[in-house]
Amino acid sequence: MQLFDDLEDFGAFDDVVSGNIRDPYPELARQNREEPVQRIDISGMPGEEGKPVFIVYRHEDIVQMLRDNETFSSAIIISAFGDVLGKQVMLGMDEPEHGRHRALVSKAFSQKALARWEDNLVGKVGNELIDGFARVGKADLVKDFTFPYPTQIIAGLLGLPRDDYPQFQRWSISLLSFTVNPERGKAASEALVKYFSPILEARRAEPRDDLISSLAQAEIDGEKLSDEEIYSFLRLLLPAGVETTYRSLGNLLFALLSHREQFEAVKADRSLLPQAIEEAVRWDAPLLNITRVTTRETELSGVKIPAGCSVMPMLGAANRQEDRYPEPNEFDIFRAAKGNVGWGYGVHVCLGMHLARMEMRVAMNLLIDRLPNLRFDPEADDLHIRGQVFRSPAALPVVFGA
Repeated sequence: MQLFDDLEDFGAFDDVVSGNIRDPYPELARQNREEPVQRIDISGMPGEEGKPVFIVYRHEDIVQMLRDNETFSSAIIISAFGDVLGKQVMLGMDEPEHGRHRALVSKAFSQKALARWEDNLVGKVGNELIDGFARVGKADLVKDFTFPYPTQIIAGLLGLPRDDYPQFQRWSISLLSFTVNPERGKAASEALVKYFSPILEARRAEPRDDLISSLAQAEIDGEKLSDEEIYSFLRLLLPAGVETTYRSLGNLLFALLSHREQFEAVKADRSLLPQAIEEAVRWDAPLLNITRVTTRETELSGVKIPAGCSVMPMLGAANRQEDRYPEPNEFDIFRAAKGNVGWGYGVHVCLGMHLARMEMRVAMNLLIDRLPNLRFDPEADDLHIRGQVFRSPAALPVVFGA
């Protein structure tokens, strides 16, 4: 792949966004048992200056807080990321505004739309990427497949020209690295608006069968979405639609290729793929934690939390909770089904989770079908998942064929 050559970049991007933490889970498990609601007296986090930060580790408390969006507000997302994602970003809205926007956008992610995309776009993108390395006999599935795959699918959903995909991918990397390079993130955000502006104008005049046209025609209470509301959603698609999907798919591939018996079981019976996908998201979620801010004084597990505090549900701790999942650190696609919070929970549960599941299922089927005897490159060493907030393997060197 040539996409990263002029960026220097993909590895550096992943270093700073992920952080090279290999195994946070022993410490998360200790906190889950000993201090399920942890108070930290620092003021460097979003939220009111000088207020403590609280980290929440247990599944029951996390579900309680994500269900109560009046007390635990998402507005902190706009104060933290509004400069790059936009002040109208749906992720930072509370009810009822969030519900109205979500209802509009969710029409574009209906089962009917997904079925059409699976046939016309997702499989096509996957096959084209595999065409680029299938004859070589080896690949790095992160650079060659898992990262460009959802980026190109989102670009296709938006109806962008095929020639623009590499540039769109560069903007994705710049936008996603906002937390460590704010100026670069803001520049990408502005470049995306300049890029989308004439496209949005054209779709308002002559709608097509794509997501930008759907947003341009959508109405809330008889009013069409403003340009800024649409730009905010389009920018959100990059971290929401690209970052988490590529990491989830990388974690799934890592888990299956590291557990050969389970990989062989999936190869033999593809109906196991949905439970393999859910287990991968539980076992190592692409995003370990999220953030809310308290609108009033409240309490979790007997710990008082003042108004105006950042509260961070630690999804990764809940997903490996010892009294909820037997042998929680083991990857086991055959474990009894039990919901996890890797997709989020409550009104902000991942809007694109059905799309992400479909992308992962299609990708696994294509990789299994087209790359016989797929396995880790025996010459590669030290393969691992890493990350302190976002988690995925930085590389997946594989060989295939005879």
